[in-house]
Amino acid sequence: MINTNQARVVITGLGAISPLGLTAAELWAGLLAGRSGIARITQFDPGALPCQIAGEVKGFDPKNYIDGREARRMARCAQFAVAAAREALADAGLPDRFTAPDRAAVLIGTGIGGVEKVEEMLGVHRQRGYDKINPFLLPNALCNLPAHHISKTFQALGPLNTVVTACAAGTQAVGEGAELIRHGRADVVIAGGVEAAIQDYLIGGFCAMRALPTAYNDRPEEASRPFERDRSGFVYAEGCGILILESLAQARQRGARIYAEVLGHASSSDAFDVAKPDPTGNGAIRAMRWALADAGVTPEQVGYINAHGTGTAINDSGETQAIKQVFGEHAYATPISSTKSMIGHTLGGAGALEAIVCALTLQHGVIHPTINYATPDPECDLDYVPNVARHAEVQVTLSNSFGLGGQNACLVLGKPA
Repeated sequence: MINTNQARVVITGLGAISPLGLTAAELWAGLLAGRSGIARITQFDPGALPCQIAGEVKGFDPKNYIDGREARRMARCAQFAVAAAREALADAGLPDRFTAPDRAAVLIGTGIGGVEKVEEMLGVHRQRGYDKINPFLLPNALCNLPAHHISKTFQALGPLNTVVTACAAGTQAVGEGAELIRHGRADVVIAGGVEAAIQDYLIGGFCAMRALPTAYNDRPEEASRPFERDRSGFVYAEGCGILILESLAQARQRGARIYAEVLGHASSSDAFDVAKPDPTGNGAIRAMRWALADAGVTPEQVGYINAHGTGTAINDSGETQAIKQVFGEHAYATPISSTKSMIGHTLGGAGALEAIVCALTLQHGVIHPTINYATPDPECDLDYVPNVARHAEVQVTLSNSFGLGGQNACLVLGKPA
């Protein structure tokens, strides 16, 4: 049962910058078509790396969203965040300036922040000395700057926070943003996640961890293969998802379109290893069970799971087993798909983009596929909606995000009543 002592939280606006396009509508259309946004890296020459592909955002011009001088100072991740927030606010029918700015909050997740500014700063320091460093570089490298720039651009003067929990950050940010409304600390929350860190040394680091696929440089669209027998790693990507959260009462009062209700969320820790998930799956199991309990729904009421589904051997089999533990026999009747099969893994942005996908699934009654699913894996024996989108009237969705450091997060959305 929903706790009637707390405000009910709904999603009224969506904004997305992704490898499939520069709007939430383009992301959704690409996913339903089963189109891959993964290609050879263009932001640097990847020829020396074993993995030379990524989910890059294409055709993004920050000057379409931000004053040119301001944009030049900002890290790419902050540019994405402001652009997606602008779309989400317009989609929600809210103005660029809030009537009650101190009741507008910003909560953004990221894993890495503006790392290209760190690289630029290091280059100047080592080649020309510290006194030649642009003083704007250091602050714009910080992880909290995407949230700052959203707050400044739209004059949101309420709570301002950044969640830095690796690949769980976007999901946790949406969940924690909902708490601000549940407890009356904000009327509107701009919540989401972002990452824009396609740098050679970061790709190289993940190659050193043997986490990226290396056999698909000549056919990048086939590289991300979640839950499939021949999966060989996740595809590195960039992107941003922003959601506008409001109380149900306020949304109804102003006649806003409601995509979905935030029913519940939870996070947990593996407390096991910096990189490997707990092989028992107990951390993921706790996050899912707690999120369902927070939402007041049973596993049997969930009609779709948006999986973390990275395409690594250990993650996909582990997530499958955790879902079975939580859902029992209902796991075999629950459609599951991986957004990452088409856009790659956007790290701190992933959970927010996947929350957008869940909201659109509820609205449109369509589940996007997991592409590149050719040969089943006996350890991954659930329904992953292979290759073709499926119509389904879904009432409740569950979305998983698991990150380095044993970070687990889960978000439960429901069809608006």
